[in-house]
Amino acid sequence: MTTGPVATLERIAVYPVKSLDPEFVERTAVVENGGLSGDREYAIFDADGNYVNGKRERSIHRIRSSVSLADETIRLSAPDCEDYHGPIADADDWLSAYFGYDVELRRDPAGGFPDDTTASGPTIISTATLEQAASWFDGIDTDEMRRRLRPNLELDAPDPFWEDHLFDSRETSVEFTIGSVSFAGINPCQRCAVPTRDPDSGEDTPGFRETFVTKRRETLPEWSGGDWFDHDFRLMVNTVVPEASWGESLTVGDHVAVGDVVPVDAVSG
Repeated sequence: MTTGPVATLERIAVYPVKSLDPEFVERTAVVENGGLSGDREYAIFDADGNYVNGKRERSIHRIRSSVSLADETIRLSAPDCEDYHGPIADADDWLSAYFGYDVELRRDPAGGFPDDTTASGPTIISTATLEQAASWFDGIDTDEMRRRLRPNLELDAPDPFWEDHLFDSRETSVEFTIGSVSFAGINPCQRCAVPTRDPDSGEDTPGFRETFVTKRRETLPEWSGGDWFDHDFRLMVNTVVPEASWGESLTVGDHVAVGDVVPVDAVSG
């Protein structure tokens, strides 16, 4: 049975170019595949058709970007490079010069290039969780932790790790709504190397992963986890948006209501 609203949507981030900086918006639509409009709509590829992203290209952290979604222009800057400001589609030459090898920007307006193609809905975390995770490290504040973890939707929730209510076991999903949009919570996001690096320099933060997994285990709520925690380098929730909610919109301030646990194969998205 669905509960009343227990959290609200506090922040919406879309990442117009995969692995580059976010844009924060007050309202966005859900597009085909359940992603957010403008989120990872562009991605950088090398000559072999492989992603050029934070997982494989450390220097991408040093690029600062600002995208105008309305007119499809981008500002790019990086150390020892002349700034670029112009159409996103024409940024290939700047990016190739920066990386030192040929790359191209590709666009997919109907769903983008999600990190998880199975659970391709927006990722979700609470502000309280970001604050708690930041407190595990000297010199990392909440905003830096946000930049390391790169969530789409940030909730104003009553407790750290509240979003762990939005997933269950491997064979199930959790139904919930944010405003008029229906979601299925699938799993706690398995983190890659990106959060372990300084988001400005790309340099490794010594002991980040070890501290993270120790503190995550120590603070894991008793009711959390299902059978997902084969390791503790997991934080944030991966989701699916059922096809019936494609085209609906999310707005900062929308209420979150948690529904039933259902078999994962019942999700249609």
